[in-house]
Amino acid sequence: MIEVKELVKHYGDKKAVDGITFTVNDGEILGFLGPNGAGKSTTMNMLTGYISMTSGEIRIGGIDIIEDPIGAKRQIGYLPEQPPLYPEMTVSEYLCFVCELKGVKDIQAHMKEIAAKTGVTGVLSRRVGNLSKGYRQRVGFAAALAGDPKVLILDEPTVGMDPNQIIEIRELIRSLGKEHTVILSSHILSEISAVSDRVLIMDNGKIAAEDTPENLARSEKRDTVKRMLIRIDGESEQIEKVLDSFGDSFTYERINEDYELTLNADAAEDIGRKLFFAFAKAELPILMQKEEEVSLEDVFIELTQKEEKR
Repeated sequence: MIEVKELVKHYGDKKAVDGITFTVNDGEILGFLGPNGAGKSTTMNMLTGYISMTSGEIRIGGIDIIEDPIGAKRQIGYLPEQPPLYPEMTVSEYLCFVCELKGVKDIQAHMKEIAAKTGVTGVLSRRVGNLSKGYRQRVGFAAALAGDPKVLILDEPTVGMDPNQIIEIRELIRSLGKEHTVILSSHILSEISAVSDRVLIMDNGKIAAEDTPENLARSEKRDTVKRMLIRIDGESEQIEKVLDSFGDSFTYERINEDYELTLNADAAEDIGRKLFFAFAKAELPILMQKEEEVSLEDVFIELTQKEEKR
């Protein structure tokens, strides 16, 4: 549905986007991540046709955005970080206005359809300015759906929301992903991990990583230091004597009644088994042993810090 090839954007001497290539398939939700200044927002602005590219190619639904910008933009529904709402209008007035701009033929029927999809049917008669943050964001979603675009580009859709509103919008994005191709940008990494089929991480204008959230965590797990929490039934002197016998396989720190082990990469694979037998030999029962999972946040930090170190 979306094809990006060798995309480049210069701002004077600065190369904000440096030759990136990626695709987004029909019905896929792509999470778009990157630290400030990574080129993420610039890329999204080029995808929507808001700014021009220096070089490269963007196709939306097979339509080249340079050769046929109007045709490509008809395929896109865009929700910016601050939806362009008119607070003095009622919700129905605003959605009808957007439908008219999009060239919708049966405006009333389509307005009611997108209102139902986004859960704003009950507030159609209310002024936009009197709505809560969550409902205003839903109205923005409805406006992005006007004209039934095949692609939805959502920039920070949950910014400024409380946890309950975030959960509502998360469910809405999941439901929209069943019928539309979605690109979702957010600084809340848990949101990206919760709703995305695939994640693309940008750094310094380039693609640092691209895969499913699960595969990214799995691949990064092999290269990063891992941690393990253990709880042992015994005196601290006895426990630490066993831990010390492992030499430089890990460092450890006591946290209340637990010990947190920071494992060296070489020792991480079978350390759990070795700990079990070592404490069994010392007749100290292991009450709890848990390896801490690598999260998308860990992957993001590791990748962007690697680039900084280079």
